[in-house]
Amino acid sequence: MPLLTDELRSRLPPLYAQEAAEEPTVYACFFPPGTQWRWYVTEGQLQGDDFMFFGFVCGLENEFGYFLLSELEEVRTPLGACVERDESFTPGKLTDVVPALDE
Repeated sequence: MPLLTDELRSRLPPLYAQEAAEEPTVYACFFPPGTQWRWYVTEGQLQGDDFMFFGFVCGLENEFGYFLLSELEEVRTPLGACVERDESFTPGKLTDVVPALDE
């Protein structure tokens, strides 16, 4: 299953569109099975031959950042699992969809 479908691409606001939003909307969640890593996508747009996302990343650090579709497609867990799009994910406000973080 592709990470970026035409339907998701059409719904995503372009980069910086939610920059001033106090509570950005999250449109998708990517994850490698068996890990705690999560990429919560808030924006994205074509950048050259790739697609650039912006969103909240839960991994080694929990922070907002940019990430490329090609980077997500290259990720493999130690057991060889690829990043997947959470098909059961329901878009919503950041604080409604990202689990509370213990920082």
